[in-house]
Amino acid sequence: MSLVANTGKLAGRTLFITGASRGIGKAIALKAAKDGANVVIAAKTADPHPKLPGTIYTAAEEIEALGGKALPCIVDVRDEKQIQKAIDEAIKKFNGIDILVNNASAISLTGTAETDMKRYDLMHSINTRGTFLASKLCLPHLKNSNHAHILNLSPPLNMNPFWFSVHVAYTMAKYGMSMCVLGMSEEFKPYNIGVNALWPMTGIATAAIEMLTGDVSTSRKPEIVSDAAYYMLSQDPKTYTGNFAIDEDVVKKAGVKDLTPYACDPNDLSSHRDGHLRS
Repeated sequence: MSLVANTGKLAGRTLFITGASRGIGKAIALKAAKDGANVVIAAKTADPHPKLPGTIYTAAEEIEALGGKALPCIVDVRDEKQIQKAIDEAIKKFNGIDILVNNASAISLTGTAETDMKRYDLMHSINTRGTFLASKLCLPHLKNSNHAHILNLSPPLNMNPFWFSVHVAYTMAKYGMSMCVLGMSEEFKPYNIGVNALWPMTGIATAAIEMLTGDVSTSRKPEIVSDAAYYMLSQDPKTYTGNFAIDEDVVKKAGVKDLTPYACDPNDLSSHRDGHLRS
């Protein structure tokens, strides 16, 4: 269910997507696959998860069924060697990397007292450090592309204390990803690499969020984020950089007038347009 038409702009382009075995990462992969893009599925789910559907191999099958080419790689973004190995394999198979999507994320919507330090470390290692590391290692190859983008699934840098008060550890970890956008968009301008952030206006109905909250009725489908990502990644990276975009605004700019088809429950959308920090 996609409302933004494919234009073929990503045909033959190679996307390196972290956490692409399911959820938003996979939705972005499938949208690009319809253009005939190459997708490196850099995720750690090689064996089926007991509660969450999808592995890097099932995602690869779906990508290739839509006309894309897939390279499933077992990658824990905390591990420099694993990321580098996946990049090396991507270069060998596809001769380059044009687009990096930093989607892998850990989430814990807990207050200070309730946040286990192991979980704190996990969020900061995956969200902030993993994003920085993947960007650093992909940089030499992005410099060689004539359509280079980095897209981080992270929120606008809003200094309203509310977003910190409700889950400060998670907010810090996600804002770390956004700070990468702020710094790298400026740093990489000489290389014509567009660096942008994308964030949902509402909760997004992914298996992980359903497991976390038990209810996705007030959420939207992942396709609103993949449609927005596709539109952003189709822009000229020389001029389109440093943006902190919200999915709803992007798809409207792309020409979508009615957002109802994106809703899980079309009758209950207005109650949850809070722009909440969600993975």
